[in-house]
Amino acid sequence: MNRACPECGDKIIGRADKKFCSDSCRNAHNNSQNKDTKNIMRNINNRLRKNYRILETLNPEDKTRVPKSKLDAAGFDFNYFTSIYTTKAGTVYYFIYDQGYLPLDGDFYALVKRNK
Repeated sequence: MNRACPECGDKIIGRADKKFCSDSCRNAHNNSQNKDTKNIMRNINNRLRKNYRILETLNPEDKTRVPKSKLDAAGFDFNYFTSIYTTKAGTVYYFIYDQGYLPLDGDFYALVKRNK
């Protein structure tokens, strides 16, 4: 039974359940399968990544308070977040993965980190 590598077409030698001829072919195949093919996905993921880095930089101690102007100056985009968490008291936190923010009175934001 001759099996061919789905990435390069070379003959596969080894275990019966082996799917690729080498690690480099396996990595190349998985990278091509998982890449963002559409510009909109790539742009949104880049904005989320930028927002995450900004929150991570401004919140080194997992809980802080910053003015909105500081977030704006860093290029934070409030339109992009990954989830919303509402407490029992009705307080709404916006999260980008584990980094979150809460709008406060007077153009300030509480930055928090969700610990799991």
